[in-house]
Amino acid sequence: MINLLFVCSRNQLRSPTAEAMWRRRPGVAARSAGTSPHARHPISPADIRWADVIFVMEPKHQHRLQAAFPRLLEHTPLHCLDIPDDYRYMDPALMALLELRVAAYLPVAI
Repeated sequence: MINLLFVCSRNQLRSPTAEAMWRRRPGVAARSAGTSPHARHPISPADIRWADVIFVMEPKHQHRLQAAFPRLLEHTPLHCLDIPDDYRYMDPALMALLELRVAAYLPVAI
């Protein structure tokens, strides 16, 4: 089982879409969180510890995580997907982009 954590700002559109897509896969557990204190689920140290791989949507999310959790991130892969905040929840274009960008970092079997 691989634990995937998806992070955006407010945890309302992009990261919940990714969570919904990837948690349906065998061998994958997925969560989502936001970097904003006003996020639906603000990211916590427990989220970082749980994750085997972390995906952020934009470079600013990566910088915020690295600033807030430098020690916790030392041994956890952190990848930026470069997906702007231009999509609605479960938008087919967003889903296609997530599929393409996330799959590039994961084993073929997932």
